[in-house]
Amino acid sequence: MEASEQYNLADFLNGKSEHTLMLFNHFVNQFKKVGDVTLHPAKTMIGIANEYKRIAWITQLGKNFIHIVFPFKQEYAENLCFQKIAQVPGNAHQFNHHFRMRGPDDVNDEVLYFIRMAYIGEE
Repeated sequence: MEASEQYNLADFLNGKSEHTLMLFNHFVNQFKKVGDVTLHPAKTMIGIANEYKRIAWITQLGKNFIHIVFPFKQEYAENLCFQKIAQVPGNAHQFNHHFRMRGPDDVNDEVLYFIRMAYIGEE
């Protein structure tokens, strides 16, 4: 593949279950309630960006889940929503927070807090 090749959102969504598509749309719509976002399909994931930067990545579209990574500048260990938090090797200022969504109710008040924080920026 050439570096200039464009990736298409439809390629990621093609063949996915109705449940997965519902999860994807529900999650993106939660970001849209906070502010304008754009989707940026890359080779292996879909970036969610505000006006300034990528603020989350959808890294997997499974049969009955979607997996999202929030890149924050620090670790937010006191939570119930992230299944894994890992510092990016070689980057002292990026901690990836992994969230797996299996149903629309998984986007609870805690997750909405992190969505807003990702969009607006950390305090």
